[in-house]
Parts: sequence; structure tokens; C-alpha cells
Amino acid sequence: MTKREVRTAERRSIAIGEARPHGWLYAVLGVGLIAVVSPFIWMALSSLKPEAEIRQSPPTWWPHTFTLENFQQLFTQLDFPQYFTNSAIVAVAVTLGNLLFCSMLGYSFAKIDFWGRDWLFRIVLGTLMIPGVVLLVPLFVLVSSLGLVNTYAGLILPFLAGPFGVFLMRQFISGLPDELIDAARVDGASELRIFARIIMPLCKPALATLGILTFLGSWNNFLWPLVVASTEDKYTLPVALALYAVGQNKTEYGLLLAGAVVVVVPVILVFLALQKHFIQGIATTGIK
Repeated sequence: MTKREVRTAERRSIAIGEARPHGWLYAVLGVGLIAVVSPFIWMALSSLKPEAEIRQSPPTWWPHTFTLENFQQLFTQLDFPQYFTNSAIVAVAVTLGNLLFCSMLGYSFAKIDFWGRDWLFRIVLGTLMIPGVVLLVPLFVLVSSLGLVNTYAGLILPFLAGPFGVFLMRQFISGLPDELIDAARVDGASELRIFARIIMPLCKPALATLGILTFLGSWNNFLWPLVVASTEDKYTLPVALALYAVGQNKTEYGLLLAGAVVVVVPVILVFLALQKHFIQGIATTGIK
């Protein structure tokens, strides 16, 4: 074997050694996976336990007695279809609004040159530093003044666009080649046509990321629906579970756990449907 072949073999062996994952890495990832997944597994298994077994100490992982009583109570004691429909309407409307308006704003900040663009974008980023609780009272006063309390519009309109979504879309669209947009402008395409025909089809990873995060936040939102919805026909699922499962004298943990399982399932399904685009969007929009 010549010296050149020996050096080539050595470099190949070193590269293979560096590419081979170490055992400690698997151990760390395994511990992290167990820490993340364990609460969800316990929640799902406990939703199949009787109330007495849930309350016993020390707690058990595997149910001694399997029962669907908690789910039966969830669907019979509560007006579950109404609450589920309310949550779905609000979450879907908020998600679609963010996908449209945040994409428009992101395209404007990324590819359209206008006076004050950078300063306006800095203001948008600055709003990320404001806690949501601080805005709760001003938003409620505004919604109340418009007569939108206890309406779907009051639940949806304040969240149709958010600064994080604008930042996410702006970061992704900034990486798209300017030549495509310039060529479309030379051909006489309007900005709206460029946005609809060129930008949006290229933004699938970012849109999937924004859609999942927005849907998750809106679906699990509790404080704003609790404040705005004043009658049962406008309650979302998290609000209904909190009000009916947590009483003054007793908390029905079985009902809460069964409701939590039902609340989590749609989010998991959305993620599984869009996980490929979600991972690609996270990797290409600067969210490390």
C-alpha cells in the first residue's frame, strides 16, 4: 500500500469516527426524551383510572382498573361538542389570520423598500418584550368599547397578527433570491401578484412553523377566552374544563386528565401532518 493510500485510509477512518455518535450522546438524549414524554404518558394512563386510584399515594403508573368513565363524563356532563367547536373556530381563524397577515408584513419588511422600514421593524420587535398580561386590560377595554365582548370576533381579532410571526416570516423571506422578485416586476406583476404567486409557494416551511406555533398557542389559550367569554355558548375547551372540573369543594382530576388528553390530540395531529415543513422552517428561519 502506498503512502497516499495509507493517508487516505487514515482520513477515512477519522471521518467515520467523528461521524459515529458517542454513547454519552444517546444517554443525554434518552434522559431528555424521558423527561419530556413522561408527563404525557402519565396523563394518558391516568385518564383511564378511577378517581380514587388517581388520588391514592404513592401514585401508580399503570392503571390497576381500566375505565372510560372519565371520558364518558367529559362527553355527557359537559357540552363538549360546543366547547370543542368554539376552540376549533377560534384556533383555525387565528392561525389563518396569522399566516396571511404576518406573511404580508414579513414580505413588506423583507423585500419592499419604503421610508422608515427599519425603524418600524424595530418597533415590531420591541413589542416582543412586552408581557401579554400587560396588554390584557387595554385589549379588553378596546374590545368592550367595540361591543365585541362574548363574541367570536372578540376572541379572534386581537390575535390575527403577532410580532413573532412577522419576525419569523421576515427572516425567511429575506433569504429568498431578489432576482425572482425583480424578474416578476420587470414583467409587470404587481406586488400582490408577486406575493401570492411567488412568495407564498416558497414559504411553505415557514408557514408550517408559524401555523403549528400559532395553532398551539390559540388552542391552549385560557386567560383571554376566560375574560371575554361570559356565557357558556362561547366557552372554549380549556375554559370549560377549568370551570367545571375545578369546583369549590372538590377537583375532579379524572375529568381534567381526560379533557387534557382530548385537548392535546388535535395539536399532535397537526404537528404530525406538518412536521417535515416544521423542522425545515425551524432550520432556515434563524430560530436556533
